[in-house]
Formats: sequence, structure tokens, C-alpha cells
Amino acid sequence: MKFCSTCGATVTLRIPDGDNRERFVCDDCLTVHYQNPKIVAGCIPEWEGHILLCKRAIEPRYGLWTVPAGFMENGESTEQAAIRETWEEAGAHVKITSLYSVFSIPHISQVYMLFRGDLRDGHYEAGQESLQCRLFGEKEIPWEKLAFPVVKETLQRYYMDKGRDNGFPLQRGEIIKHPTRKS
Repeated sequence: MKFCSTCGATVTLRIPDGDNRERFVCDDCLTVHYQNPKIVAGCIPEWEGHILLCKRAIEPRYGLWTVPAGFMENGESTEQAAIRETWEEAGAHVKITSLYSVFSIPHISQVYMLFRGDLRDGHYEAGQESLQCRLFGEKEIPWEKLAFPVVKETLQRYYMDKGRDNGFPLQRGEIIKHPTRKS
């Protein structure tokens, strides 16, 4: 950040009075500009024992598979965001059944909230951000072609829970980026 969104003056990265973290602070009007993690809301759309995945038509991870998900918009709930993203990416109407997973991804300042949802009528079609959408059974999931580690972790837990008697308990955790090792 270089300029204040309130008055247009330059900003400086410093610890404001009464705080303990560096923030961008306006040099003129002293507005503190907080930068907080982004929430990604999405859905695991279910239909007759299968789940709906979308092949990405945008970066990052163009051409790889994911559940319909994206950044929340101001003024919407997490459930509304998951429903909207499913419609935008997969042309599918879903009824949210439960919150399934919450994962923190500290190295990119994101929190993923993924819901289970029932496809209302079984209809889906690729939206603008998807090359293709398809229903997958567990054995058909393209595990090595999933776009994001959080999606892979969530789906692995989903299929473990699906086979258990206690249903789908809330899953939570962190996705930690490990430093690349040099050989």
C-alpha cells in the first residue's frame, strides 16, 4: 500500500500507538489501514452419492479441479457466498445442509469455510470461471489434479467421514506451507 484510501496522502508501515503489529498508517490523517485475512466460502455439492467439481478456467491453478468456492463479498453471509459461488462456477442451485470444514491458511492469509450442500435438481453447467463441471464418485476423484491442498484435505476427510456411522462432524485445521527442500 502506498497511499491512504481516505485522503490520498502517503502511508508508512509502522506500529501505531496502542497496537503491537505493523500497519499502514497515513502520514497526514493518521488513518490506520488494517489488512486482515480473506474468507473463502465454498460448497461440496452432493447428488446421488457423487460430488460436483469444477475444472478451473482462471488462474491460479488453471485446468485443475476444485469445489466451487471463492472470496466472500461484503454484505453476504458465508452460506450466501457458498451458494453464490456454486451458482457462478457450476450453474447449480444448492441447499446448504451443514458447515463441514474450516481451515486456516496462514501463509496466504486466508480462511476456508466449506459447506456440504444438496444439488436441488441435479442440473449443473460450467460457469465463466470453469472449463468443465462434473459429478464424481469417490473412486473417480482426480486426486493428483486437485487445484488446492485445502480442497484435497477436505475431500479426503469427507470420504473418511462418509463411511462412518457418526455422520459428518465439523472438520478444522491448518494448511501449512512447508519450505522447499534443495537436494
